[in-house]
Amino acid sequence: MREYMRDTARAVAFLSRIPVPASFFEGHDGTLARVSRSFPLAGLLIVLPAALTFGTLLAVNADPLMAALLALAVQTVTTGALHEDGLSDTADGIGGGKDRERALEIMKDSRIGTYGAAALILSFGLRAAALAALARELPASEAPVAILATAALSRGAMVWHWYALPPAKADGLAASAGKPDGDAMQLALIAALGLAVLLVWPAIGVPALIGCLLATSAATFLATRYVRQKLAGHTGDTIGATQQICEIASLCTLAMCV
Repeated sequence: MREYMRDTARAVAFLSRIPVPASFFEGHDGTLARVSRSFPLAGLLIVLPAALTFGTLLAVNADPLMAALLALAVQTVTTGALHEDGLSDTADGIGGGKDRERALEIMKDSRIGTYGAAALILSFGLRAAALAALARELPASEAPVAILATAALSRGAMVWHWYALPPAKADGLAASAGKPDGDAMQLALIAALGLAVLLVWPAIGVPALIGCLLATSAATFLATRYVRQKLAGHTGDTIGATQQICEIASLCTLAMCV
């Protein structure tokens, strides 16, 4: 358990801008293969400020859409827009690249294109709309659960995508960070499932839980299959894009189930 918590702290440092004491990295080789098993719990901890912001604003009768956008703003600052950057780069690469090599070349470009901009607009718009819909139907104490649960599920999806595909580039960041083994992948999925059950079931109900799990699973599978067809492997950007796609799918499903 102690090592798992140390890995969780390392995952928080990798997936966010939250400062983590250097003592957690003593003896660590810098790879993320084993650390990835704690991504779901780390994701939950990372979005806790956003969830608290959302719940507090709703408790003082703030407009649901405004509260949703402010919560997403806090979440984006906390993560450093890490996953949004992956979504944007992946959309530009796959959308604008005529072949695999050109797509990977575009994804390395720091400039944002039409596909990337459109993907970001849709990501923030759909997530904000879903959170606002949940806020209109649930008490202020329960609506923030959606942020926590989808954070855990979407980061479990990241690990599965990472495990299921080989690196698209031998010299890429994802390749140098290592690759989760079967045990790490399974632990990540178990953690994501367990956290989702503990959070969604009491607050939103069993039908919403089942729908959310099915939507996240389908989104993960389809996104991974599409990336396999287009790039023949994962990159750091496609891992981040998978997180965003699954977060959107799970939030929208929860909103439709309340």
